Amino acid sequence: MESVLIQNVMPFDESQRIDLLLEDGVIAARGHNLPVPAGAEAIDASGMQAFPGFVDGHAHLDKTLLGRDWYRNEVPRNLAAIIANERDYRREQQPDPQLQSERITRRAIAAGTSFIRTHVDIDNEIGLANLEGVLETRRRLANQVDIEIVAFPQSGILQSPGTEALLDRALEMGAELVGGLDPCSYDKDPVRHLQIIFDLAVRHGKKVDIHLHERGELGAFSLELLINFTRRYQMHHRVTLSHGFCLGMIEPARQQQFAEEMAELGMSVATTAPADIAVPPYELLTEAGVAFCAGNDGVRDTWSPYGSGDMLQRAVTMGLRYRWRQDQEIMRAAQTITFGGARVMALENYGLQPGNRADLVLIPGRSMVEALVELPRERKVIKGGKLIAANGECLF
Repeated sequence: MESVLIQNVMPFDESQRIDLLLEDGVIAARGHNLPVPAGAEAIDASGMQAFPGFVDGHAHLDKTLLGRDWYRNEVPRNLAAIIANERDYRREQQPDPQLQSERITRRAIAAGTSFIRTHVDIDNEIGLANLEGVLETRRRLANQVDIEIVAFPQSGILQSPGTEALLDRALEMGAELVGGLDPCSYDKDPVRHLQIIFDLAVRHGKKVDIHLHERGELGAFSLELLINFTRRYQMHHRVTLSHGFCLGMIEPARQQQFAEEMAELGMSVATTAPADIAVPPYELLTEAGVAFCAGNDGVRDTWSPYGSGDMLQRAVTMGLRYRWRQDQEIMRAAQTITFGGARVMALENYGLQPGNRADLVLIPGRSMVEALVELPRERKVIKGGKLIAANGECLF
């Protein structure tokens, strides 16, 4: 039996310091002055806060350019141009999706991420190569991180002939979700776009996660269709809306209506808290019962030079974007990278209670909020009851 005793730590859900006993990959006990089992490793966590392992609810592991020559971004801020540019870069430079996805995943693990939902590009040019690369990364790092894969038609489905068959194959190969992209503005046939996605999901028993960048009334129209498809296909608790800018652009009465309908259907929301556009209303959605999480999105890719893979940094971004300043407000940001993400991904046995998986992050700080806003590099990352990263470096 492998045992670790974490002593004198402040857990996420407590107001006083306790000990946590980890045995065989689970939290076996928590309390005060727990005895050190024979042969157990003891970790003095005085002055540290214990977070559950971070959850990145919206990533693009296959896109990162980390470790490659610096990419000079001169692309117009137009979705079609950005997608075309990425395809050009990929065709000319041929980055290795396995190598690149492992690079960013290791960085995320070192910063405390235990669970990732990543969208992986599937189109008629790269075929299934990116998926194969990320599947291999998932296999190699299976003991250090849980990765859930969305088969994502970044170049559209109808605009990229042959993609529907590739998505079908991707779901057979192990992707857990099927994705979609701006049904109106990109594929220009929203009903057919969503029909293909939901047919694939039902046929394979998979979930759905849709990118919706469409703004204002156009986005609201697509969201109405998405809600209708979710209801018609009886996909309760199996559909996520990613980005959803339109939810932050419409009048409050319609926001409330959408929130109630989404909660009724068990739909969830993932945001990256972008600085330059409206974001989904956190308080309204969560009060209605909608699961809500944060994600890093792409990290240093042809879309944007920003990002580090650190979900604690993303929580700070959430706080800044939503103007959360009081301690109780900033704890909402912490929720979006922990329990919020766990709800979106439907994770079982998540948290710091006995019987749960021993996946946690120890971070210096006199309070949870201080640990979050300080962004210290000095962290201890535990996965399955084993110390796998410390001070920003992986130990494997």
